[in-house]
Amino acid sequence: MTQEITQLGSEEGATTVAPSYRYALCVEYAGAAYNGWQIQKNDEVPTVQGHMHKALSVVANEPVTVVCAGRTDTGVNGTYQIIHFDTHAKRENRAWVLGGNSNLPDDIAIRWATPVDDTFHARFSAQERRYRYLIYSTRIKPALLSKGVTWTYKPLDIERMREAGAHLVGVHDFSSYRAVACQAKSPIRDVKALNIYRSGELIVIDVQANAFLHHMIRNIAGVLMSIGAGEAEPIWAKQVLDARNRCAGGITAPPSGLYFVDVKYPQSYALPKSELGPYFLNITG
Repeated sequence: MTQEITQLGSEEGATTVAPSYRYALCVEYAGAAYNGWQIQKNDEVPTVQGHMHKALSVVANEPVTVVCAGRTDTGVNGTYQIIHFDTHAKRENRAWVLGGNSNLPDDIAIRWATPVDDTFHARFSAQERRYRYLIYSTRIKPALLSKGVTWTYKPLDIERMREAGAHLVGVHDFSSYRAVACQAKSPIRDVKALNIYRSGELIVIDVQANAFLHHMIRNIAGVLMSIGAGEAEPIWAKQVLDARNRCAGGITAPPSGLYFVDVKYPQSYALPKSELGPYFLNITG
């Protein structure tokens, strides 16, 4: 149970306090139909957060506001987006999942729900985040999952991409790999791992870091794809990094291939482990 925050008046002038509960949920979504995670000033613009507010408010029978682990841009997907919210409504975990899903569109789903104490914060308690970028490299464009992967007709050499990606692991100034409009106070980020591998017909760029800058993964993917296509040498990834200037980088890769797949929290919160989606990949590690 979280701290008791709401005071209610009575006829005798005494006050009672309604208990408040905090819940953590895991949300999966296909981002193609949405203007990103974050709710917009114009309520008519579809966002994942907007749908979550509406669905959970129905289950709670009161207004609910959710906080996420990492905001995703327009068209970006999520398989392990963690959110939390406070409510006076006490419900079984199953009720939040099934009740929430019955009020959500088909391309957004709650995977699980669990109560947490008031020290948990979906964003500020997170220690590490993980994204996967999926590339379909074939001569003919795909029809299935056309909004769930990034297609290129160019053959990509993943060994060249791996050599390039190794330059980006560690603590660096990623100014060259963030959007011009990025509002982060510091461009310094700690990339814990950057792996590139094949899963069937897909090439997967798998990146773990303490946090990410606006468009950081998509800009990394754009550079690595150019290198994989033989348009630049692997050392270019480091040259772009060292320039600390967005103009030194390549194009920003499309959002459709990007998936937010994992968040790590202190073990004391005992949240269910990520299954490292998306589920159609045949690699889970």
